[in-house]
Amino acid sequence: MAEHSERRRHRGNSALTRARIVTAVAATLRWIGTIAAVVLVAHVVLTVGGANPANAITRFVASWADPLALGFRDLFMPEDPKARILVNYGLAAVFWLIVTSLVVKIIRRLG
Repeated sequence: MAEHSERRRHRGNSALTRARIVTAVAATLRWIGTIAAVVLVAHVVLTVGGANPANAITRFVASWADPLALGFRDLFMPEDPKARILVNYGLAAVFWLIVTSLVVKIIRRLG
């Protein structure tokens, strides 16, 4: 009887450990998606707001935003470069938030 109780306790500990791991992975992915969106939005704000493109902060944000924009970087090509950044990088930010949210939901359901 003690062996049966021990197995049940071990399964309970395994389930708790698995739940903690799933929660940690989901939270990490949520943070990654949120940070990606924040970087993209910061790039939009700096560009549309007219920040100095030679400034170190502006260059730093742009260097991170460009790869995070994925295929959205040149999706729409309006004449105004500020509008181009606003639309394309803004869509990329929304994309990161939506995809991250979906992936987190899937991970939580599978976990």
